[in-house]
Amino acid sequence: MQVRQLDIRQPSAISHHDTRKFIEFPFALYRDCEQWVPPLVSGVKKSMDCAHYPFYRHSDAAFFLAEEGDRVVGRVAVLDNRHYNNYHQCNSAFFHYFDTVNDVEIARALLDAAAAWATQRGLKTLIGPKGFLRSDGMGILVDGFDYSPAPGIPYNYAYYGQLLETLGFEKEIDYLSGYIDSHYKLPERFFQLAEQVKARRGFWIKSFTTKRELREWVPRIQEVNNAAFPEVWGYYPLDDGEVKLITEQLLVIADPRLIKLVMKGNELAGFCFVYPDITEGLKACRGRLWPWGWVALLRDFRRTHKLSANGLGLLPKYQGVGANLILYCELYQTVWSSKTYNFCDVAQVAENNLKSLGDMKAAQVQWYKRHRIYRREIK
Repeated sequence: MQVRQLDIRQPSAISHHDTRKFIEFPFALYRDCEQWVPPLVSGVKKSMDCAHYPFYRHSDAAFFLAEEGDRVVGRVAVLDNRHYNNYHQCNSAFFHYFDTVNDVEIARALLDAAAAWATQRGLKTLIGPKGFLRSDGMGILVDGFDYSPAPGIPYNYAYYGQLLETLGFEKEIDYLSGYIDSHYKLPERFFQLAEQVKARRGFWIKSFTTKRELREWVPRIQEVNNAAFPEVWGYYPLDDGEVKLITEQLLVIADPRLIKLVMKGNELAGFCFVYPDITEGLKACRGRLWPWGWVALLRDFRRTHKLSANGLGLLPKYQGVGANLILYCELYQTVWSSKTYNFCDVAQVAENNLKSLGDMKAAQVQWYKRHRIYRREIK
């Protein structure tokens, strides 16, 4: 078995072949796993394009393959996110795209290669899985293996966490995912209180009907997104290129009618992002839009009975004054206002975000999946 670093900076037939092997490995690894949801292949390709992907304007990354003869048995990426390190005044490397067969020596070789690359750059800690963008799903699934993830959220076999812990990785933080379904309803008094807060404090809800209108608001939404989460683990300010990329990703999967903003007069105070859950479409097209994958996605977009809530946020100055109640009531009204949907996945809430967890408990969110971020000091 050998581990080698891919050369993504010198386009050639060999590098394109290696990129394809890196991208396709999890498709082989999870071939018989009905819960696994493939990523959009085009998105992974973009993250390996150091000439155009916005991450590489301020940071660097490397990609490694583990091979036994002609057979790929593992992969990992390692990131030197200088924006994150500068913001937090630290020297951390992130690992991402970590997939391996159930073999501790293969996992060791991959992560040792990632650590060696990080050491060359003066980085002292290896943390992950955490991706290129703040919006990327993160962590190793450690509980909830019987369920498919929401779009963009990782799924892995149960042995992943065991491998990392055997190799000396320790828990950094957990993220919880939950759900609400049509059996659960908020008490009517919640909605009455939300209306009282609106009237007393001047909050109102901004809704959308077209993607064109939504696109015009996205820069303002991202400004709030940047300001709303400074205390959340893994936070760092997004730059313009990253905001633009996240905007395009949002618009691809968004139904504008499901996106709601909390306004305070003319000021944007918070947001509620809810998306149609297109996991079955991603499975059907195996993560490929062309030539006909987009048909499967469009069909699932129209037919799905599931939603994914993967973005709830308020500006700090509006937290604790009742706007959060408006946000959660709006989430419920968004989910149940149409007879089309009967299930909503609430994705990845940090375990130390006690305020949000308390609000969601009151809103009867049922927790059923847990992802773990791991860390190990680099020796």
